[in-house]
Amino acid sequence: MTPPPAPTVLAVIPARGGSKGVPAKNLAQVGGVPLVARAVRACLASPEVTDVVVTTDDPAIADAARAAGDALGESGRLHCVHRPAAIAGDTATSEAAVLHALDAYESIRPGRSADVVLLVQCTSPFVTREDIDGVAAAVAREGADTAVTVAPFHGFVWRDGSAVEDDTYGVNHDKAVRPRRQDRPQDLLETGAAYAMDVPGFRTHRHRFFGHTALVRTDPARVLEIDDPHDLARARALAPLLDPSPLPTREDVDAVVLDFDGTQTDDRVLIDSDGHETVAVHRGDGLGIAALRKAGVPLLILSTEQNPVVAARARKLQVPVLHGIDRKDLALKQWCEEQGFDPGRVLYVGNDVNDLPCFGLAGWPVAVASAHDSVRAAARAVTTTPGGFGAIREIAAWLLGPTLTTTHTPTR
Repeated sequence: MTPPPAPTVLAVIPARGGSKGVPAKNLAQVGGVPLVARAVRACLASPEVTDVVVTTDDPAIADAARAAGDALGESGRLHCVHRPAAIAGDTATSEAAVLHALDAYESIRPGRSADVVLLVQCTSPFVTREDIDGVAAAVAREGADTAVTVAPFHGFVWRDGSAVEDDTYGVNHDKAVRPRRQDRPQDLLETGAAYAMDVPGFRTHRHRFFGHTALVRTDPARVLEIDDPHDLARARALAPLLDPSPLPTREDVDAVVLDFDGTQTDDRVLIDSDGHETVAVHRGDGLGIAALRKAGVPLLILSTEQNPVVAARARKLQVPVLHGIDRKDLALKQWCEEQGFDPGRVLYVGNDVNDLPCFGLAGWPVAVASAHDSVRAAARAVTTTPGGFGAIREIAAWLLGPTLTTTHTPTR
């Protein structure tokens, strides 16, 4: 007997351009990747998902989503639809966007309609493929009408009732009793990351919860919703810890561009009595750069510093150099165009705020361990070694193999 066809599962990612709490929020980078691209990656990685629709009113968001699909070789499963202004304002519901996306999908895929629809939020940066798999399977194969990601929650919830009851009170506990965590009923917190709905039921109820709702548990360490700049800062700090396999390999990178001060040096300048400036570099970095050059990896040193020491070091390393540059991002863009490199496959190493525009261009923005907090937060990967102490050798080991072991011993 022929088995029934697998249900069509459509993942919808609402990503409007307007945001008051965090301007251009869905394009904000966490771990060097725009939030919308992180959601796209998670959905496309799920074997449960047939197609993905990003519904947006912002062309830049659509471009970022398409770039994520192209990078994964999944452009055929990713579709961007224009979200009308009537359902893109501050008061518009996610359900309205999902209903519109369902209709648009049937126009994009004539003769195909979704059996299960997912709502996946860009504002949950650490949503995983497993989260997507869980909610999709609960509805598509396990009989639930709806599903939602949840995480164990052990907090005591309070509410200020003084305006109506002249007192505060415990919502999930009696404030006069303080039971141990293991003695209290298990509470589960809705994470806001992923939802799944049976499509006929969703069209009838026009809401994400109806019928039997399956609870799909996820790691509480990953529960974070970005609503304000503080949430975004926390997400960027957590990304190096939570993102899987954050380090690039040779297959990911076509060229490496290096800042100088604070990246190849420890950011200190020694000045003698005649005003001459000297800096300290690390022999291990020279070894790493030589190995990259020998392996055929195109290299460039890009610096705002005008001191001739930059050019002298570049000559020693036999690496092209552009220094005394005011707009490093424009220089990087022009160099990529001249050399025929896709910026999305360029690894850029920096340490300070003047590197951030280049971080926005490069597909692999990398911060050294001693970088400014804002630079570490915007990086896709962070070295364990400080600038000037072998950080470039560490990056060379990422690309060429672990035999290039770093050392923290500074050059004398």
